[in-house]
Amino acid sequence: MSFSLISEKLRQLKLAGMLKEFENHQHNTLYDTLSFADRLSLLLTAELNDKENRKLARLLKAAKLKYPHACYEEIDFNPKRELDRQLFANLSTCDWVRNNQNLFLTGATGCGKTWLASALGNLAARNGFSVLYKRVPTLFEAIQIAHADGSLPRLRLQLSKCDVLILDDWGLSPLNQTTRHDLLEIIEYRSNHSAIIITSQLPVKEWHHYIGDPTIADAILDRIVHKAHQLNLKGESLRKLMNHKS
Repeated sequence: MSFSLISEKLRQLKLAGMLKEFENHQHNTLYDTLSFADRLSLLLTAELNDKENRKLARLLKAAKLKYPHACYEEIDFNPKRELDRQLFANLSTCDWVRNNQNLFLTGATGCGKTWLASALGNLAARNGFSVLYKRVPTLFEAIQIAHADGSLPRLRLQLSKCDVLILDDWGLSPLNQTTRHDLLEIIEYRSNHSAIIITSQLPVKEWHHYIGDPTIADAILDRIVHKAHQLNLKGESLRKLMNHKS
């Protein structure tokens, strides 16, 4: 079978990774000394790597992270930030996602909460988990529109089916009775089968007061707090430090 015919069949089978590797073999005589099994192994490995890379690209695109290029390996463990290295070592395994646990990142504005949430979301995607970033004030606006145009079931499905939901800037927007119930529905949909990352300027102890309605606050916090890792970020504002350097 000719080179061109094999290439065409690989295209028809949509084996892009294998096709690229096969074409490399045709233009490099170093591969001529390999056995059939070794060359087939290289072709199959190339195809698997290509599929994994395309899957990761899809996951990261769908995640819509605030900082899409933030990554775990670049976390700044400056002592002034008082980051728990052991906690982050545990988080790096993504077992918290597999075990449907949550992560709360609290601290003053500019201390890097959103960047860390993005880095951990990126890491989860690299481990094959679906991730979705939502800024809470914008999410509440979207929910309000969804109530009006009938798209709320679709939005709830989107929020419930991802493995990791990032809720950024929790506590900035005031809640009314409708948004309290909507928030409870989101948490209930995700309870016991997925993970949530929450970033907030408010310490966790103030969340009950922020939610407002004691009954709904109890229901929400009971579902998310008891199985959560909590990290209060400290240190100077990273935004101010970056501005001083620039």
